Amino acid sequence: MTAPFDVLAEPTRRRILDLLLERPRPVAELTEVLGLTQPGTSKHLRVLREAGLVRVRAEAQRRWYELRPEPLAEIDAWLRPYRRLWERSLDALERHLDAMPDDGPGDTPAGPSRRTGDDS
Repeated sequence: MTAPFDVLAEPTRRRILDLLLERPRPVAELTEVLGLTQPGTSKHLRVLREAGLVRVRAEAQRRWYELRPEPLAEIDAWLRPYRRLWERSLDALERHLDAMPDDGPGDTPAGPSRRTGDDS
């Protein structure tokens, strides 16, 4: 089985997961939206299925793919400490911006605009 991190390194597979996040989709619809050939789409779906990120169900002649959120929980758990790091950085940026003086109307970053009255 391929690790979810390896699978998600490929942009097309991330795009497929984004589409499946909205709702289950048949292969033909994914192929159309992605602009790939049917065999190309099927190859990506097979990799996603083998990694456990999607499941397939047959309905008559159509194969529907849907997202399996459980493996994404592993990725989310791994990202948690990094997310806290970013949150601390963003909190510090917010405090810094809150401490900066507000510019009034007509002010520029270099200071208030000054007109001399001489438009020549």
